[in-house]
Amino acid sequence: MKAFAKLRPEIGVNLIDAERPKPGPFDVIVKVKAASICGTDLHIYKWDDWAQSHVKLPRVIGHEFAGEIVETGAEVDQSINGSLIVAESHISCGRCYQCRTGNSHICENLAILGVDVDGAFAEYAKIPAQNAWPIPKEVPLETASILEPLGNAVHVIYATESTGNHVSVYGCGPVGLSAISLATMAGAVGVTAIDINDYRLQLAKKMGATHVINSAREDPVMEIHQETDGHGSGLVLEMSGNEHAIKQAFRTVRNGGTVVLFGIPAKDVLLNIADDVIFKEAHVLGIVGREMFRTWYRLESLLKSHKLNLDPLITHRMHLNQLDEAMKLVGSGNCGKIVLSPL
Repeated sequence: MKAFAKLRPEIGVNLIDAERPKPGPFDVIVKVKAASICGTDLHIYKWDDWAQSHVKLPRVIGHEFAGEIVETGAEVDQSINGSLIVAESHISCGRCYQCRTGNSHICENLAILGVDVDGAFAEYAKIPAQNAWPIPKEVPLETASILEPLGNAVHVIYATESTGNHVSVYGCGPVGLSAISLATMAGAVGVTAIDINDYRLQLAKKMGATHVINSAREDPVMEIHQETDGHGSGLVLEMSGNEHAIKQAFRTVRNGGTVVLFGIPAKDVLLNIADDVIFKEAHVLGIVGREMFRTWYRLESLLKSHKLNLDPLITHRMHLNQLDEAMKLVGSGNCGKIVLSPL
């Protein structure tokens, strides 16, 4: 099969001929029908410090995708052949303390598709059968391909308290944009979106932001304090991973408020722990992935309610053969979610 793989410790990926994966007893093989690009893929493409410390080469990349089950392992119900599914990209061991206490998304032995095992920027992908989530009939295939990152935003919003709080969102990538819409639905008294890219700030308005700030031109900390009568935001979502934005997020949160750290920094970040965390008695919550599988049930319910409008989120449709071009577009910030048609 054809696949995009990271072969060498340098910028870029290669289109290669790879062996089609074979299912283990509890696996399924999925023919990829649509895929999308994540910030993690960009980290790997650019081969930054985070990628260098987390990815063993060679590796077929990509983890956000939807497709059709075309082969099942010996211990898998054969009737699911032909089903259209979206994949949960976190593969848990099922044996560790976290897995046995309902927290398999933070499994001690967690493997991530396209990072720790071969991924889905390919004609076919192998995943555990339990990681295959049936696509609701109301959801188009291209929308299904972005449900995995949308689930991140659902996890963020349901793990915190948006209702009655002013919410600030640093970083208007696809997950940040989704979080804006969800926070608005959850009853936030206002949602301020912060980014350095005007294109994404316009998307933030379409997703429900009540105030947008270009932090390359304005001081978001000062603006948000003015907007909240000097108190700061009760909930701050740091979705960019940018060091400067992370520091601003902690200066933005009100005393006793919550900062969610979701964006992945490319390197270590130095914080003023005393003033911005301890003396504020700030709550700090790291969020990764989705709760398996509570988040998927919540996500499906939101989609079936027709209250969640994802139309502004998908801004580009490209072919997977255009991966280099798509990666550069993601790196520029002048896009929302890019959906890729299959090889």
